[in-house]
Amino acid sequence: MKLLVTGGTGFLGSHLVPRLVAAGHEVRVIGRSRPKGPGFEAVEYIPGDLKDREAVRRALDGVQALYHLAGLVSFQDKDARRMYELHVDSTRALLHDVREAGLRRIILASTSGTIAVSKEERVRTEEDDYPIEVVGRWPYYLSKIYEEKLTLEFCRQHAIPLVVLNPSLLMGPGDDRLSSTWTVLKFLQGEIPAMPGGGISFVDVRDLADAFVNALTRGEVYGRHLMGVNLSMWDFFQRLERLTGVPAPRLKLPPRMNVLGARLLEQVAKWRGTKPTLDPQEVDIGEHWFWLDSAKAERELGFHARDVHETLHDTVKYLYTRMAPGHLPGTKGRLAELREGT
Repeated sequence: MKLLVTGGTGFLGSHLVPRLVAAGHEVRVIGRSRPKGPGFEAVEYIPGDLKDREAVRRALDGVQALYHLAGLVSFQDKDARRMYELHVDSTRALLHDVREAGLRRIILASTSGTIAVSKEERVRTEEDDYPIEVVGRWPYYLSKIYEEKLTLEFCRQHAIPLVVLNPSLLMGPGDDRLSSTWTVLKFLQGEIPAMPGGGISFVDVRDLADAFVNALTRGEVYGRHLMGVNLSMWDFFQRLERLTGVPAPRLKLPPRMNVLGARLLEQVAKWRGTKPTLDPQEVDIGEHWFWLDSAKAERELGFHARDVHETLHDTVKYLYTRMAPGHLPGTKGRLAELREGT
């Protein structure tokens, strides 16, 4: 098939596009910079972004299916407007162009945060409603809920087959922009002072890319598909400690104290004219539970999560190779051990 991928140069796109090419599809990417790297040699590039209506229409010309991956991940209030413009306004305009182009299928990259977020320890499924009362103060997840809802409503109304994928936090190698693996990076840099009290879910980007390839012909139309592996935050950081030798946070505070402390440190950083190591919103998110059930994605999309240790090992190894020598504690010796597979 002839395919268009938005966000094809991002973390997920860098793994998905080469898989689509290898499967024999003709792939076109729209973006502000030409994609590079193995698997991108045969990709057609259309310069522009989703605000450029003419570029979008050129990119859609002759295309049979769309992978809509473009997004902005930020947990800072200053980026709220940008996220709404990209996830909601640009997606709405894109859908109108898709209808005119007569595409056969859309695969939307949403997030598990439109479903699986709780104040208490709980595993959520696709049957759960949008947790607006929980995520309403977090612009990223709120804008993704709006994007998901408008896409589902538009595609149903115009009979455009749509499959929504809801991955949890992406891990694995290749996150050049640190859009997803920043939690691990902050841990390696010793910038997490207290143990969060919630539960994390994450998915290996390579397993996710395989599921996205399958979504071209599989998956519930107009359905959502959660994907991830669940760990408590304590277990997550303990595993990273055993893998890297970097101590996990020892301090454990009540959720409100953790968030209050982050706000205080933010004010101190502003007073000093520096950037805070943790945003209060990031700390608040860490006090919630993002646990989910991947059974539907396993059944419908053939999703399979590899061993957690392999995912975390490869994430850390990639981050070590990306950072300047000496920037992380014990980088040089630990990188040598990781290269040897220990």
